Amino acid sequence: MITFDMVIVGSGGGPDETNLSAYLLKPRSARWEDGVLALEAGSGQGALNQLLQRNPYLFDPPSDLDDHEPRVFSASEIYNLVRCYLLTHAHLDHINSLVVSAGSFGAPRKRVYATKQTLQDLEIVFSDRIWPNLASWNEEDDSHKLLYSVLRPDNKYKSIFPDVSVRTLPLNHGRNESGHYESAAFFIRHEPSSREFLFFGDVEPDILAEKPQTINVWRAAAPKIPDTLSSIFIECSWPSGREDETLYGHLTPEHLVDELTTLAGEVVKFRCSQPQPRARPARKRQKKNPPSMEDLGSALHGVRVFIMHCKDDVNGVHDRPVRDIIVEQVRDLVVARGLGADILGAVQGMHIGTSFTIHQDVIMV
Repeated sequence: MITFDMVIVGSGGGPDETNLSAYLLKPRSARWEDGVLALEAGSGQGALNQLLQRNPYLFDPPSDLDDHEPRVFSASEIYNLVRCYLLTHAHLDHINSLVVSAGSFGAPRKRVYATKQTLQDLEIVFSDRIWPNLASWNEEDDSHKLLYSVLRPDNKYKSIFPDVSVRTLPLNHGRNESGHYESAAFFIRHEPSSREFLFFGDVEPDILAEKPQTINVWRAAAPKIPDTLSSIFIECSWPSGREDETLYGHLTPEHLVDELTTLAGEVVKFRCSQPQPRARPARKRQKKNPPSMEDLGSALHGVRVFIMHCKDDVNGVHDRPVRDIIVEQVRDLVVARGLGADILGAVQGMHIGTSFTIHQDVIMV
């Protein structure tokens, strides 16, 4: 079953401003004309216009399965169809196009969903100093283009779009002179089917954090894998070899695979906790040891991990895209640990039909 359609407008982590985090989403059963959910807002209309020049049928690819006439959209049409934005945090590579384009938005108002802290950070930008004040907290204030809408990390799902709800969990994203900085992870659920995918903002490895928080995301995900959750979008900004002191709240392949190993351990713990049919009287329960590497084997079978937010190689050190190097490094480590997950790169211009089985389709355009 394919439950969502996603077009990747940008998947990089900078400094190339034409390829920053930006994903457009809708339920598979709906049309793009019915409305679009914008997940992050780094790159926007300019980047999408370039993608559509290369492939006019990005949003409605021709299919041999039916004889419908493919629809050609313009970048401005698509962004006028955006009904709401969902932001993990307010760093510029995740909000740039939202800010720059806000003045050209037409009616109706677009909601901006994020944690209260992220919205307060965004409010600093829309201050009539850095940028005109085009956003408001007031539901009745129709003169503003954007409406701040708070997501609370209360373990509940909140409806943000027709047939789509989201559960928000906080993440560490390093620290600065002001203290700890938080990002967010979203469980994005298709309500008619109860299937969902997991989308991360920027992530500091738990092993380096003063207060680990990613573990809470993995514990929430474990019971769902792979039956109702089998797609994970997570950053890996740097290739192997980066020193921990210069990660700036991001992941390397080694740290990412450590996190995936933690997820696999939580999956094994959950499965072992489920009642099993007994052929003989139950014996006294003994304390179980933590899962071993043998226990973790193929724990993530049926899960696809999309690597995103890879930092560009500005110094020309590598002879191929850094994303390809990072994906290869992550894949090799996952295979070495026998975790069973499929590792893929989130590529700008990709149209993904997000189902929740290992047979889901990916259309690269």
